[in-house]
Amino acid sequence: MIINKQDIEQFEQRYRTAFVNSLAGFRQAVLIGTKSVEGNTNLAIFNSLIHLGANPALFGLINRPDSVQRHTLQNILDLKEYTINYVSAALYEKAHQTSARYEKGISEFEEVGFKEMYHLSCKAPFVEEAIVKIAMQLEDIIPIPLNGTILIIGSIKQIEIEAAMIGEDGFVALSDAEILISQGLDAYFVSKKLGRLPYAKP
Repeated sequence: MIINKQDIEQFEQRYRTAFVNSLAGFRQAVLIGTKSVEGNTNLAIFNSLIHLGANPALFGLINRPDSVQRHTLQNILDLKEYTINYVSAALYEKAHQTSARYEKGISEFEEVGFKEMYHLSCKAPFVEEAIVKIAMQLEDIIPIPLNGTILIIGSIKQIEIEAAMIGEDGFVALSDAEILISQGLDAYFVSKKLGRLPYAKP
């Protein structure tokens, strides 16, 4: 079966979204915790986390087009801080529910049943149940004119993680903790490690 660009453009909108999104494969599912200037908390699931560099330690997130109210994006722009939370695959239903379009001022923490927690290092809320909690500082916002999406670039301020998850060489064994991963917009999985290989040389 051959599918070309014109075929994709002619797909029904929801079908096209599901097709292209799931075609991108398996990705880390993370919960982004934010707070508004009014003090309202927000929690939203993202599957677009990108490693941008280790020195400085930078992560990127792709935010969908700003054509409707994006509470997460606005809160990040206002507060300049946010949290990235990795949760157990067992919590996938709660995590997925944070994608619902709740009205501004309604906290997904309360609606879904996750607990808020705070560190002095960050004004934004963490997910207490998260296995890995990362405090982020906003560094840059890069609009992508081609499709209206926005690249959010942040630097890592603080990480809360079990020491046992970090190997002697610095490798973080997320699969051992059964961290939630996703495919497309609504399918969730547990990863299984096949093995680690030495640095490849010719």
